[in-house]
Amino acid sequence: MTDVTGAAARSVPLDLVGRAALVTGASRGIGLAIAAELLARGAAVTITGRKPEPLEAAAAELGKTCGDPARVLAVAGNAGDAAHREEAVRRTVETFGGIAILVNNAGINPQYGPLVDADLGAVTKIFDVNVVAALGFVQRCYHAGMGEHGGAIVNVASVGGLRSTGVIGAYGASKAALIKLTEELAGQLGPRIRVNAVAPAVVKTAFAAALYEKDEAGVAASYPMKRLGTPDDVAAAVGFLVSDAASWITGDTIRIDGGSMSTGRHG
Repeated sequence: MTDVTGAAARSVPLDLVGRAALVTGASRGIGLAIAAELLARGAAVTITGRKPEPLEAAAAELGKTCGDPARVLAVAGNAGDAAHREEAVRRTVETFGGIAILVNNAGINPQYGPLVDADLGAVTKIFDVNVVAALGFVQRCYHAGMGEHGGAIVNVASVGGLRSTGVIGAYGASKAALIKLTEELAGQLGPRIRVNAVAPAVVKTAFAAALYEKDEAGVAASYPMKRLGTPDDVAAAVGFLVSDAASWITGDTIRIDGGSMSTGRHG
């Protein structure tokens, strides 16, 4: 399991006290680190994930780390399931009295290799979870009170949505669509709701392991910062984006890539 002490171990502002957040795909990796960051900043947080047991374990660890288990709610389910999205948002509002923050982190990538040979069923599933479900969560949050009271949304995209990927093209195309969706929503939902995205490069998680595990040192050497990203690197940026410190930032996508795109290399 991802270490959830990162935010607690450094100084973060208590600027989200009284706000409720929903973080999808948060039983491990980037989503779990984001949940820990928001809790450290004082928010109450609902986490979602497909598998109940790992999700409950993550919630227990988060509650222990933040010192207040009552500020953590776990709702298991598939992000691509409309009934799950309705339940997650409804239970967040019922438990915490509202919803002010949404982080669309849930994502999948069952396609690898040339797009001309890709299984279109797998491609459809990628877009359904990575893009359509993200919009579905936005719709649910908007109609559950965010539209009236305001809030902040962050979509977890990828540098794969900003440049060609070579072998995970459907995933990259879905993240490009998510970045465009971010811009469209920001234009439509302002000024009450801010919508931004983050675009990480390779982050050391189980989800991205295939991209670095055979030669981590070699992959890291290609980055100007000479290391791979960590879930906490992404979480810190998300914490900033949902806070009032980012009150004039919307429709933006922040690259969290160790400088990789500055090199001009692709793939």
